[in-house]
Amino acid sequence: MSIEKAYNNWADQYDTNENRTRDLDKVSTIETLSKYDFESVLELGCGTGKNTKWLLEKAKRIIGFDFSQEMLNKANEKITDEKAVFKRADLKEDWKVDNNFADLITCSLTLEHIEDLNHVFNQANLKLKKDGLFFISELHPFKQYSGSKARYETENGTKELEVYIHHISEYMEDAKNNGLEFVEMKEWFDDNKKEGLPRLISFVFKKQA
Repeated sequence: MSIEKAYNNWADQYDTNENRTRDLDKVSTIETLSKYDFESVLELGCGTGKNTKWLLEKAKRIIGFDFSQEMLNKANEKITDEKAVFKRADLKEDWKVDNNFADLITCSLTLEHIEDLNHVFNQANLKLKKDGLFFISELHPFKQYSGSKARYETENGTKELEVYIHHISEYMEDAKNNGLEFVEMKEWFDDNKKEGLPRLISFVFKKQA
């Protein structure tokens, strides 16, 4: 099953099924970005708009990209604020938004489905304004090493999605090679207990002057 088809099938239950990864991503997004100011946001992998509602509390304009039309349909049902626009997009291709559009790009639980991170960082550099921020929140590679991956439940059992593993060094190197400066990194654990493997990792990079 293709990734697009899998997420189309997942859309109806994505917001309601038990999903600790989804819930912790919302925490990482809010806790990390609360200390930053931003107005124009490009939200990569916006899905059902699970983080968009909070981003709208600070942003004046948001463009949300996702490759699943069914996920975008859910986002449009939930969020009617005219400041937010949702578009179907393939992040592996050039992003159809003006260069220097965003002072914040967010990317949540998306990059495990993209093999070439270099293209993502290249496009982020083009679409960010000077000193703009690129926030990433993804399943921690340590969890991936142990076999964790995106999955959801169906009547016929658990469906696991095809994913790619990206090492921490890969994020750092590809960001640097595309003119993005490291700002911060944090590992996120279940129930805020720093025991066992961290579930998520987040990064903030800044476009260099």
